[in-house]
Amino acid sequence: MVDRFYGDLSLAEMYDALHPWGPTDAFCLERVGSAESVADIGCGTGRLLSRARRVGHGGRLTGLDPAAAMLVQARRRTAGVEWVLGDLDCVRWEAEFDLAVMSGQVLQLLPGDTEARHALAALRRALVPGGRLLVDTLDPAGRPWEGWGEEGAREVVRPDGSVVRAWREAVAPVRGERVRYVDRFDCDRWERAQESRGTLRFREAAALDRLLEGAGFTVEERHGPRGRAAARGAGGAGTVTVARRG
Repeated sequence: MVDRFYGDLSLAEMYDALHPWGPTDAFCLERVGSAESVADIGCGTGRLLSRARRVGHGGRLTGLDPAAAMLVQARRRTAGVEWVLGDLDCVRWEAEFDLAVMSGQVLQLLPGDTEARHALAALRRALVPGGRLLVDTLDPAGRPWEGWGEEGAREVVRPDGSVVRAWREAVAPVRGERVRYVDRFDCDRWERAQESRGTLRFREAAALDRLLEGAGFTVEERHGPRGRAAARGAGGAGTVTVARRG
């Protein structure tokens, strides 16, 4: 089931304004630039691969996402990327990519271990031997959900001039690693506010490593929010884990 934020066209078109390009995106873009063939899993609005193409990437770039509304935004950006609607169950890639990317906390949107293992197994098959996987996660030690709330609302001006206020709230109580949340959207021109609900799984670095290693990957390095190399297991807010396919 796709969260409404990603599946509703009127909400999806605000995604980039609410989630501006940041250090994690820049780090992933650098790695994309050094790979000949790249799959972006949960590519969303396609800004990572579109930017890679614009700055001169001449190889195969493929974005996969289960939300049609997000791919509408991606296709508007560029036709120079292969945009695929679906999930990893819909494709049968076998040793086709040098690099796979799961940015935007995509792996955390798979809260169950079984579905996460299934996705990672499919990615291992999709990568060539020695290919790399980038996994972007939020560090649970920072308890990022405690900073969510209306006081952190962002405003987006839509093409018709209306202003939408948007924010995320954790749904209490927070239980273990799973954090349920609601994204709220409010606009004076709407009859009522809109919302989208979902769950994020906050795994400790050691648990993430075990998950990756169980799927046949070797964890090589971990980078913090500004691309700083971090000791294995240290993690950090907006951490990117780099794993190699065995």
